[in-house]
Formats: sequence, structure tokens, C-alpha cells
Amino acid sequence: MHVLLRWHRALVLGFAGLALAVCVPLLHAQDLQPVPALSSHVIDTTATLSTAQLQALDAKLVAFEAASGAQVVVLMVPTTAPEDIASYANRVGNTWKIGRKDIGDGLILLVAKNDRKLRIEVAKTLEGAIPDLMAKRVIDQAIAPRLKEGDFAGGMDAGLEQIMGLIRGEALPAPAPMRSNTNAGFQWMDLAVFLFFAVAVGGSMARRVLGNKLGSLLIGGVAGGLVWFVSSSILLAGLAAVVALIFTLLSSLNKTGSSRHSTAWGGSGSGSGWSSGSGGGGFSSGGGGNFGGGGASGGW
Repeated sequence: MHVLLRWHRALVLGFAGLALAVCVPLLHAQDLQPVPALSSHVIDTTATLSTAQLQALDAKLVAFEAASGAQVVVLMVPTTAPEDIASYANRVGNTWKIGRKDIGDGLILLVAKNDRKLRIEVAKTLEGAIPDLMAKRVIDQAIAPRLKEGDFAGGMDAGLEQIMGLIRGEALPAPAPMRSNTNAGFQWMDLAVFLFFAVAVGGSMARRVLGNKLGSLLIGGVAGGLVWFVSSSILLAGLAAVVALIFTLLSSLNKTGSSRHSTAWGGSGSGSGWSSGSGGGGFSSGGGGNFGGGGASGGW
């Protein structure tokens, strides 16, 4: 009986220990500050920087990435507690994975406003260009004095200038050339959206004035002419004319169906058009950035 009781106590204690071992880390992880979504080169979760300041810093880093290939991101948060700023910066870096894939040339300038601390977190590839001692010097001489005066934009700008200068001195692979058909793809998308609007709205008006057959022929001719003007391709122009003609004829068979199709095409077309042409400038992680803890921290 005593043996069974001892085994019972041992099992209870064992399960209790296992539960603590599993639950405590989970509870601790839930208390950690979240890593913001990577949406641009400059992310300010404290609303400290003005729109103009954000745009100026972002434009500087966009141009730098285009010229050098390296990705530098500024992150401003209220606090990193309960983590120290080095641990949080490392977690952000390995979550975002900024820097080019197979090169890993990423860097994060992190400012914890309420903690009055900042850090330069460097991916392993850039540790030669920006060793810990140099990162500390940039913080102490260029950034911290301006932050102490409340000039956050000025401090970041001054620090970024020195950081970018150091990276330029490193023999990194040249950035990949821009694809020449990128803008053309967006133009074709915009043209497709426009044609859907033109067929849906113009087709209805043309049918009312000229009748179903003549109105459909007119819309098909206009669509084909527009595509021929843009592409100089008779084949594409003919295809566009036939599609527009068929769509307009089918729409005329049922006015209620026509209204529904017009709304659907108009809504989806405008959404895809604007989302591809605006927003965060298409910024995304390069998929590299192995952050091993290189860099330096400081305060003001």
C-alpha cells in the first residue's frame, strides 16, 4: 500500500513538473512584445515621426537598397520589455529575415522610445562592414546626442548616413537589375481594368442608343482599337474586340444579370488596380538576414 502511494505521489509530482515546464515558457512567450509586420523601410509604432519625416527616411532607404542591394530597416517601438533591446532586436531580425537571400545583407536600427535605448542589429554578412565597435561609435556620436535633444528624425537620419557609408565600403554583390517588364505588367493590368469598366458601362449606353447588335459591335470595335493603339498587335486587338463583343451581347440578354456583372467586375477591378499601384511600395523581405547577435546597443 505504501509503495502504491509513493508511486502515486511520484506520478502526480512528475505530471505537475511537466505541466510547469510546458506552461511557464508559453506564459512567458505571451508576455513578449510582438514583432510588427514588415511593411516598409521605416516603421514607427509610437507615432513620433511625422508623415513627412517617415517619407523622407523611407525614400532614403529605398534609394539605398536599389543602389546597393542591402536592406536597412528602421523600427521604433515604445518598449522591448520584458526583453532587453538586444534580444528583441535579434528576434525581430530573425523574424523579418531582411537582406538578400544567400547574401544576408540586412540591418535594423531599433529605437525603444520609452526605454531610452537603441540598437544597431547587424546581419552576419555585414559584421565586417559594421563591427560592434563601429556600431557603438555610430550610436554614441551620431544618433544618441540628437535623440537626447528630442530630434528623433535627425538622429535616425544622421545614423543612417554613417551606416550607409560603411555598407558602401563593403564589397557586396551588385543588386540585380530591375526587370524591364515590371511596369509593363502594371500597365496591362490597368488596361484590363479599364476595358472591363468600358465594356460594362459603355456597353449599356451603346445598346440603349444603337440597339443590341450595333451597340455591341461599337464596343467591340472601340476595345479592339484601344488595345491595338497600346500594343500595336493586331492579334491582341482582334482578341479584345471579340471578347468585348461577346461580353456585351451576353450582358444584353438579361439586364439584371448585366447590372450584377457590371458591379462585380467594377468592384474587383478597382480593388486589384489600386492595390497593385499603391500601398507600401511593394517592400518585402529579401529572405536572407541571418542575425547572429552582431551590433551594439546604447542609450540617451
